[in-house]
Order: sequence, then C-alpha cells, then structure tokens
Amino acid sequence: MNRASVLRIGLGVLGVIVLACLPLLNIRIPGLLPGATYEPGTLQVLALCLLIAGLALSYHVLFGLAGLLSFGHALYFAAGLYGLAIALRHWQLSLVSAVLVVFVGATLLALVVGAVSLRVSGISFAMVTLAFAQAGSVLVARNPGGLTGGEEGLGLDITNIPEAFVGVANTRNLYWMSLVIAIAVFGLVTWFERSRAGHVAAATRENELRVRVIGMQPYLVRLLAFTTAGSLAGIVGMAYLLVQAGAQARATTADFTLTLLVMVVLGGVGSRWGAVIGGVIYTLLDQRLSALAGGEFIQSLPAVLRIPLSEPLFLLGTLFILVVLFLPGGITGTVARLRSGGSVARARATLEQADSAENKTMEVDAR
Repeated sequence: MNRASVLRIGLGVLGVIVLACLPLLNIRIPGLLPGATYEPGTLQVLALCLLIAGLALSYHVLFGLAGLLSFGHALYFAAGLYGLAIALRHWQLSLVSAVLVVFVGATLLALVVGAVSLRVSGISFAMVTLAFAQAGSVLVARNPGGLTGGEEGLGLDITNIPEAFVGVANTRNLYWMSLVIAIAVFGLVTWFERSRAGHVAAATRENELRVRVIGMQPYLVRLLAFTTAGSLAGIVGMAYLLVQAGAQARATTADFTLTLLVMVVLGGVGSRWGAVIGGVIYTLLDQRLSALAGGEFIQSLPAVLRIPLSEPLFLLGTLFILVVLFLPGGITGTVARLRSGGSVARARATLEQADSAENKTMEVDAR
C-alpha cells in the first residue's frame, strides 16, 4: 500500500469521525445549515443529505459505471419507501422482518425489470425503464386497497419501531443510522467497482463488441449492476421512511430519477465522490433555497427578479446549466483538471530549471 492510499484511508477515517461527532458539537454555518449541528432540524437535513448521497451512489452504479441511462431508478427507492411503510402499517411486521421482506422484494423487482429492460439498449432502454417507473407511480396514485394513501402519502406506523428511532428527541440516532447506511453503500459500490464484474461493466460501457469477442457476457454483467443498484436504492428508501416519518408520492415519479441524474452530473459522471458531493450539494440547495426564496431580501426585489428567484427549481436549473456549460466534468472533474494542470506546470517548471542549469554548465565549460 503506497503513501497516497494510506493518506486517502486516513482522510476517510477522519471524515467519518468528524461526521459522527457532529450531533455532539455546536457548529453553525449561517445560510447553509438551519441551525447548530446538534439541533434536530439541522440533524434531519444532514441525515437527508447522507441518504440522498447514498441514493446518488446507487444511480452511479447504473449511469457512471455501467453506462446505463435509466429514467426509472426512483421505482426501487419507492419500493423500499412504500414497501416498508406498508409492511409496518398493514402487515404489522416487526422492523427487522419488514426490512428483510422489503429488501428481497426490491431486489426481485430490480431483477425482473432489469431482465426485461436490458433486452434493448440506448434510448429504448431509457424509455422502457421510464414506462416501468410510470406504472409504479400510477399504482401508488390509485391507492389500491388503501395501501399507499394515494397523493397524500402514507405515514409511518411507529407501533413496531424501536423507541430509539421515534420522535424529535431521537433525531440524533436517525442521523447516525443515515451515516452508517451512507458509509455501507459507499463501501459496497467501491467493492463492486473493483470486482471483476465491475471491471467488465466498465469495459462494456466503453466497447461492448470487444467484450463479446473475448467471451464475456455483457447482458449478465449489466443485469448484475442493475440489480445491485436497485437493491441499494431500496435500502436507502427504507431509511428515508424512518427519517421523514412517512412516504410521499413524489418519490415514485420520473422527475425524482431526473433529479438523481442532475446530482451525478453536478458532482461528476463516473466518480463515486462526485455522486456523493452532487447528492449533498443538491439536497442542501433544495432545502435551503426554499427558505431563501421566502426571505425578506428576495421579497423586496422588483417583480422581474423576485418571481424567478422565488422558485427554487429555477435556481437549481440555472445552476445545472452553468455546470454543464462551464464545468463539463462536474465538480470532481474540474478539481482533477486543476490538479493535473498544476502537476503539468510543476513538471514544466522543473524541466525549464534543468535546461537552464544545463545551459549554464555548457557556458562555463565553453569558457
């Protein structure tokens, strides 16, 4: 293990320790966080950031690693979200039993949908995944048998939920749960990327024909990536239910999947850390821009400025356009280019110094 790897691991461990200690600290970042880090409102926002980062990581497996543009990834998140809510409210299962049942169900759903969708490729694949997601959204809206609550959503039944995860006073525990899940998802995604299947998935993204020629089966590898991504999304959906204390119909829409795509592009396509950064930044902006839009400063502006600036989606859309235009590699891609540019500049300066020293030596020898 080289020094760079040890440094990355050390920084990662330090980052986890800092995140784990946030509920015990009094840190205030005006404009970014709604209050001190130990307050329930702030902890809930941070927990959402961690879970959405984990969800963006699951989409990274599809889009960033396997190169599969899916418009239906919200379906598996919604399966975990609504599945756990239904299992707890209508089936009265214990939390552990409900989690296991819903995890198996979300995995099987991803496996079946992936087996069908991957029969086609390109835009056809995207449209098939969109069709499945729309079917799920319609099913939730129709509220069959009163299971889903329709447009009003479905509240969390706390009968079989441990007291440690119930109530505002236990928001700290929900934050720590979200942190553990985010770390676990990051670890699983890293392991999958570095596995043989992950390498084949990346190779298939670059040149499927060459993978077929050397005897590999791209369909099975893509199906594995699709199912893995769906399973991880289902896990995040179950944790999201506990943090939000309810399931909302918006989580089933294709718009939510497009939001995940924006996060991955914002952070940097093909980068795990890009997905994490994109998820955290988007969630913070989504949460805080709503408060900013209703502030006195925005309301005091002329109508030509006040109306667009009062719409958080307008601001997020503008940010996305600016990133695509001026930061085509996303945040992590831009940082990588700056680092490589600095390395090139240092190497060039070193060569120039060496040439200058050599020229001086030759001049001395000539004299």
